[in-house]
Amino acid sequence: MVRDGTTLPSASYTKATRTGTQTSAGVIDARRVFDEFADGATLVFQSMHRYWAPLADYCRGLELALGHPVQANAYITPPGAQGFDAHEDEHDVIVLQSHGTKGWMVHDRHDLPPSRPPLIDGLLSPGDSLYIPAGFPHSASTQEQASVHITIGILSVTWATAVREALKVVESDPAFDEPLPLRFSVDDDTLAEVVRGRLDLIGSAVAKIDPQAMARTLRRKVLTTRQPLLRGQIHRLLALDEVKDESVVKRRPGSICVIETIDDELSVLLGDRELRMPGWLEPAMTLLAGGKRAVIADLPGLDEASRLVLVRRLIREGLLEVVV
Repeated sequence: MVRDGTTLPSASYTKATRTGTQTSAGVIDARRVFDEFADGATLVFQSMHRYWAPLADYCRGLELALGHPVQANAYITPPGAQGFDAHEDEHDVIVLQSHGTKGWMVHDRHDLPPSRPPLIDGLLSPGDSLYIPAGFPHSASTQEQASVHITIGILSVTWATAVREALKVVESDPAFDEPLPLRFSVDDDTLAEVVRGRLDLIGSAVAKIDPQAMARTLRRKVLTTRQPLLRGQIHRLLALDEVKDESVVKRRPGSICVIETIDDELSVLLGDRELRMPGWLEPAMTLLAGGKRAVIADLPGLDEASRLVLVRRLIREGLLEVVV
């Protein structure tokens, strides 16, 4: 919860309670939450895409379209109140107004605290949206009504991430385990030259990194860390024995599936994990990953038993669902 630019201590709206024999701290105290809201505090629901199915679907669609991770926070602000002071985010955001109105001011890049007139000074109504690039300070306040808006954060993977991954590779070279010269901290006559030489070595080591391997590493940072969308999964697991060769399957909406070949094996990236498979499964996996309906019996290169083993495994992994 936030009021007038200050994040409230969690102790002001939580309590300790017992569940069975265990004591849990930090449990929401609904009455205290509503009291703080009545006194002008904004309710902040962090990572709402993890808990509300419509937002989970929306964010997954954006992730598939952009290729970058996405998150969603929801904000409920009482009438005539302001949550955060003017601040800038490290990532691009999209504001989606869903209830009430909220006045927004967006300032020029890095103009913080604001010293010039805002670039945008406007009112968002239900159905309106506002795109704010990273680094542009902004603030918002409600009018006569309470406001509900959702902020979509685009957590772009930057080239700085690639640099950090490259340096991790370089760090593994034993040559860089050597200590700096004796008395380097008090005698700087030759240190700059030594540093220049080592920087040249680092540059040479980075230049030798396999770009395919680096691309694979960057791809995995996204395609093995996303939240799976598994609604209805219990029903699908209980019905696995009913999956027959004549069943029709299809990729589940919002599922992620990227297939790579590594050392004659298939690497199947499913969003939150990686599966390794024999390379000869590629024709069948390509068909299943394509998104169109497929009769299990039509999967190429497999006998009936192998087809059912593969499809049932992919249903358990959350990639496929039976449609007929």
